[in-house]
Amino acid sequence: MSRSLNKVMIIGNLGRDPEMRYTPSGKPVTTFSVATNHVWIDTSGQKHSETEWFNVVCWNNLAEICKDHLFKGDRVYVEGRLQTRRWEDTDGNQRTSVEIVAAEMMILGERNSCDENGDEDLSNIQEF
Repeated sequence: MSRSLNKVMIIGNLGRDPEMRYTPSGKPVTTFSVATNHVWIDTSGQKHSETEWFNVVCWNNLAEICKDHLFKGDRVYVEGRLQTRRWEDTDGNQRTSVEIVAAEMMILGERNSCDENGDEDLSNIQEF
């Protein structure tokens, strides 16, 4: 049998405060968005920046931790797997969403904390 791998690791900033709800069976689930930036310089020396947004889903204990400790703007490391959800909207259209199902999360430093060079201060890392 061949092996497969579905693993995602991102570092970025929360775009909104986490939202927690409970499934009908009582399991907590928290969702939030994370923005990552890709910066590059083209052949003419022009600097470009592109932001990519990721939807993150956390379950159970991690859901409760994220709801209690994360806030819009926080810098986080999220590790998990990609999941594609498909559903039908109220107009009958088929919809698709790709999200990260988090297995681990770390808060990286204080909110908006940078040293004199503009580099992030990672001395206050919290792992959950």
